[in-house]
Amino acid sequence: MPRQPLSLKGRALSALARREHSRVELRRKLAPHAESPEDVDRVLDDLASLDLLSEERFAESLVGRRAQRFGMQRIRQELGQHRLPSETLAPLLDDLKRTERDRAREVWSRKFGTLPADAAERGRQHRFLAQRGFSSDAIGWVLKGAPGEDD
Repeated sequence: MPRQPLSLKGRALSALARREHSRVELRRKLAPHAESPEDVDRVLDDLASLDLLSEERFAESLVGRRAQRFGMQRIRQELGQHRLPSETLAPLLDDLKRTERDRAREVWSRKFGTLPADAAERGRQHRFLAQRGFSSDAIGWVLKGAPGEDD
């Protein structure tokens, strides 16, 4: 006997059971399975009213998953794709900014562990951290021999 296709709500709950999603992301995933955009919005509104869909939890989850590997610029850009309200993002971005140098040092030490011996190596290490979204200030601090790199 063939399986019944999942309802929109069933699909949404299945996605939310795996990880937190933003409203924008969940709408995009459900749209191909809906008869109309209003059906998707109705399901999302129901889930939000039951506190099963939360922009705050999604933002905290994304920051938690990304903070150990990426800098504030990269995380901010990714959060921006989900069109989250600025009042949700402000405290999270403040925390990221406060810990930017330490997180950059941690990422740098896992990859390199020793200060660059020449300009070419310095450029390579700088590009590595910049591509991960760390600020120039944090990168400079790390590559100047930040306190604690010998720990």
